[in-house]
Amino acid sequence: MREFGIRPNRELGQNFLIDDNILGVVGRLAELARDDVVLEVGGGLGVLSEYLAAHVARVHVVEVDRSLAPALEEALAPFPGATLHLADALDLDLGALDPPPGKVVANLPYGVAATVILKSIEELPHATLWVAMVQREVGERLAAKPGSKAYGVTSVLAQLACEVRVERRVPRTVFHPVPRVDSVLVTLRRVGPAPSPEVARFVHAAFAHRRKALGGSLALAPGASPDVRDRARAALERMGHPPDARAERLSPPELAALATELAAP
Repeated sequence: MREFGIRPNRELGQNFLIDDNILGVVGRLAELARDDVVLEVGGGLGVLSEYLAAHVARVHVVEVDRSLAPALEEALAPFPGATLHLADALDLDLGALDPPPGKVVANLPYGVAATVILKSIEELPHATLWVAMVQREVGERLAAKPGSKAYGVTSVLAQLACEVRVERRVPRTVFHPVPRVDSVLVTLRRVGPAPSPEVARFVHAAFAHRRKALGGSLALAPGASPDVRDRARAALERMGHPPDARAERLSPPELAALATELAAP
């Protein structure tokens, strides 16, 4: 950081990975192989980038902060299979990366972690494994079970495509500056395709008003059909749930099935 005059950008939520002791844990969880193509979002100072580049065939490193380019370029210079993309991962077409990544391994900025994970699940249909350092609350939301306080849109959309596990806590001391929140390593293993846009919209509508019954929440969605409340109540009863059940009671597959049923004419 001194060599390149780098100062962490609070607006970008930068907490740089500086302790390479955690890299072996990340590598084992990611099951890295010599022929892997990996996507890393948030290259930072290049600590994880350099580790990945030394263990896989190709690594795409995405970094939004152009002031970090010199440090990243130096870290990646010895590795012909490393490509640096100076771009915002939320705007970048991940599906256009060539060769396409089969794994995503990253220390994700706290504010965009869940969004990046869900975007990559959708845009990288052939990716099979994600290993990410995220804020503890984000990891808990991704892995949350129905009925829990953390269960919601993020949980459902991630779990419709992946098996999600919170693997372990990450010490705050591996980052600089030391964050004020706890972090965890989370893994997502692909078990199916990303939910369709229609299902994703349904899930957002179902959880938009968490205190309301699912049918009531759906009825408040823009463009909702006049009978959606009654149809949802009837469908919930057929599924073995009370007609006034809230969205948080249903599992991800149940919500996807309900979305399909209510979309039918």
